[in-house]
Amino acid sequence: MSAETLARWQFGITTVYHFFFVPITIALSMLVAIMQTIWVRTGDEKMLRLTKFYGKLFLINFAMGLVTGIVQEFQFGMNWSEYSRFVGDIFGAPLALEALLAFFLESVFIGLWIFGWDRLPKKVHLATIWLASVGTMISAIFILAANSWMQNPVGATYNPITDRAEMTSLLDVLLNPVALVTLPHILSTAYMTAGGLVLGIAGWHLAKLAKVANPSEKQQKDISAYTWATKFGAWVLLGAGVATIITGDIQGKIMTEVQPMKMAAAEALWETEQPAAFSLLTIGTLDGSREVFSIKIPMVLSFLATGTFDGKVEGINPLAKEYAAGRLISPDNRLQQEAAERLTASGLLANPSDWVPNIPVTYWTFRIMMGLGFLAMAIGAFVLWTLRKGLPKDSKLWTSLMWTAPLAPLFGISFGWIFTEMGRQPFIVNGVLPVAAAESPGVSAWEVATTMVLYTVIYGALAVVAIALFMHYLKLGLPDVVEPEVLTDDDAPLTFAY
Repeated sequence: MSAETLARWQFGITTVYHFFFVPITIALSMLVAIMQTIWVRTGDEKMLRLTKFYGKLFLINFAMGLVTGIVQEFQFGMNWSEYSRFVGDIFGAPLALEALLAFFLESVFIGLWIFGWDRLPKKVHLATIWLASVGTMISAIFILAANSWMQNPVGATYNPITDRAEMTSLLDVLLNPVALVTLPHILSTAYMTAGGLVLGIAGWHLAKLAKVANPSEKQQKDISAYTWATKFGAWVLLGAGVATIITGDIQGKIMTEVQPMKMAAAEALWETEQPAAFSLLTIGTLDGSREVFSIKIPMVLSFLATGTFDGKVEGINPLAKEYAAGRLISPDNRLQQEAAERLTASGLLANPSDWVPNIPVTYWTFRIMMGLGFLAMAIGAFVLWTLRKGLPKDSKLWTSLMWTAPLAPLFGISFGWIFTEMGRQPFIVNGVLPVAAAESPGVSAWEVATTMVLYTVIYGALAVVAIALFMHYLKLGLPDVVEPEVLTDDDAPLTFAY
């Protein structure tokens, strides 16, 4: 394999691995804050127990996300130095804001939350977890602004003297239409994942307790707490699922405007259609030039892409031919306009096939993403229906559903990100910078392979530790708690509450 191919694999593997922890961190922090708020307002012991229980799991996940995320910053310089040089003026701004504002907000207030149970008044301590949760969402704003700029590079111009993209408006970068719809879409999927996690863990324990013939007083308290958490997680999962569908629909229409090739690739739509049908199954030729067999629902794709049932959706083949002939990807995008002549002269994308992303990957990741999301919502609805009759039975089906509840949306988001990034190919910055021109010129395939092996070993070790810790405390269940009292002795050592 070439250094470029290995670098792409390395970035994809480490990014997806890191992202496993991101949605849980974003949303579980808020759900824990809600549990603690209910405890502060009502004094209900079960809410304090749930806060401590899910708070511990949140901290394990947060630590893993922090460690695995550090590698992402290094990879830009190690394997993608030309990318870093070309877009550093734009890409660096949101990343710097994320570090200065969001990360410090998260880290400071998570620290206060961990060590402040017996040092801060109840309401002040409660505020720390809320601020930490807000910090995670602010972090998402800046990270998604940076990624959305790669999908739709606005607020920038090309400097031919330095051969770099330069920012003309930070506001345009932050208010990128792609970013404005991607943010609520990602947040809603994060809450699907966290809701599924709360549901899955509580539902698993609930089924185990349902087998006890004569539960003790403590077990009855556990049943009450787990029942509340299971229903709470299910409602969060369903509500976030509805929000995901709405924001995903809006995102599809914006994607059609700024990345028509990605929409065509998502549907394996080789030729332009008006109206366009939604593909349930499409099989194409090996070279990806035309379809051989398909099962479609008439007019649905037109609505998803344009908002009307008779809308026109451009196909892969005509788009590729027009791009290869020098037609601009987006005539209204200044940076893409300036890049058109350079792209034509470079010869990197001379053939129409060079402009086509990997169709099987985009087609199936798009469908797996949606399928897993709907599966998670179905589990949430089934759980609520089951609990209306009483406690669930400890069956293989119930256990499988409890495992699937968090994993389905988590893997769904991951496949969604693979679709998002693969659908942008052959560009690392859509319509501006091809991936082939973004790699580090002095890095060999052997060097990339070596770092990939090292990352795999390190990430593998971290995964073993994280899963072992998570499963250990998950199986222990709800902790016994004592109402925290605020210490008056300023010289008393800090207490680690977990």
